[in-house]
Amino acid sequence: MRVRHRHIIYIQGYDPRGLAQYYRMFRTELRKFSRLYQLSATMSRPKVADDDEIASWTIETKAADWQTRTSYDFLRFEDFIQRDLAAPIWRTVFHALWIYWGLVFTGTIARFTRANWRFTAFITYPHVVLLLEALCAAAVAFVFEKGLNAIGLPDLFSVAAATAIFVAVLGTMLKYTENNTYVLYLLSDTIWTWEFSHRRRPEWDERIDRFARHLVNVARTSDADEIVLVGHSSGSFLGTEILARALRLDPSLGRHGPRVVLFTIGGNLPIVGFHKVSQDFRDHLRQLAQEPSIEWIDCQARKDVMNFYQFDPISSHGIELGDTRRNPTIVPIRFRDIVKPEHYNTFRWQFFRVHFQFVMANQRPHPYDFFMIVCGPVPLKERMAFPEAALEVGDPATRERAWRRIEMCGAEDTASGNLLALEPSARRHG
Repeated sequence: MRVRHRHIIYIQGYDPRGLAQYYRMFRTELRKFSRLYQLSATMSRPKVADDDEIASWTIETKAADWQTRTSYDFLRFEDFIQRDLAAPIWRTVFHALWIYWGLVFTGTIARFTRANWRFTAFITYPHVVLLLEALCAAAVAFVFEKGLNAIGLPDLFSVAAATAIFVAVLGTMLKYTENNTYVLYLLSDTIWTWEFSHRRRPEWDERIDRFARHLVNVARTSDADEIVLVGHSSGSFLGTEILARALRLDPSLGRHGPRVVLFTIGGNLPIVGFHKVSQDFRDHLRQLAQEPSIEWIDCQARKDVMNFYQFDPISSHGIELGDTRRNPTIVPIRFRDIVKPEHYNTFRWQFFRVHFQFVMANQRPHPYDFFMIVCGPVPLKERMAFPEAALEVGDPATRERAWRRIEMCGAEDTASGNLLALEPSARRHG
């Protein structure tokens, strides 16, 4: 029951910073984690595979009466993302506008709104900023045109010059305000998710297939007690794709070797699944919802506008399974419970910072703790099923009693509603 070796396979979302930035953040947050729980945690330098697609490192975590070794694989997509962001500004803008208004006219935006209006507001935000910047550029171009007309230049010349000024000013504003607005990044994200949904990114599919083979190989060769496939943000739907394709390669995955757990956090599955053309993706959701050999845990947070809160990844996609359904376990998280109030108030309106709290260290002990999930001795399934006992494992005064409870109940069916201890709206299907 106690995890001595865990294998984490982490799937990045649409984040161009990639390995270097993530590794630095992970190392910093690991130190905070070790200080919070007064334990020892060390990590190795990353080793990158020959194809540059997977980076790996190990973490050794030691406490008074337990020790856990974590093998950590970071699946890389930043080369694709950086290439997207290097596209000409005009191409990104026109393509994203065409896609957005297509979503409006096909009713997809309305479906997003019914599922979570905050997410609709978030994906609409860059278009609002783009409109405001376009109006500013148009005002400059209008004044310039009137000036040319005042000195007697022909209308044809003044209109052409004003158009050129409009394009130049708008492009300059978008480029030099990007670090504050993230408009071009978010527009590129919109383009990518739409093209991925419509299977117009074959290079992504090919890499996902290779990552599925990697998962199968890990499951066949690892001595880990559990394998946790972590999908954060857009990594949530990439994770479901990787696991579903791995099951196609090895239908007995999870029935031999380590337990396999899909762990989606801050997920946004509908940005793929709500497209009419995404039947293959919905079929994969159906498969994972019924698959008895794997566990799927989905954590959601109201404060994170980039994920879908109180969202059922299965029934909300029109998939009804009745008694055959066993996944996912849906666990709501309150960030204000894991962060000190004075710090929470400083970043609660910084949407990207809030979004990344899912993968950052806690400031308060709590059943949801990304680094305890990665480095701690309690298996993920039991940690989510028995949150109070999992938390008490960290207290020497209650540790043995907590372990007895986890070990006694772990052999039983955990579908009895124990997740309700975490938050009243937490629910398990199965």
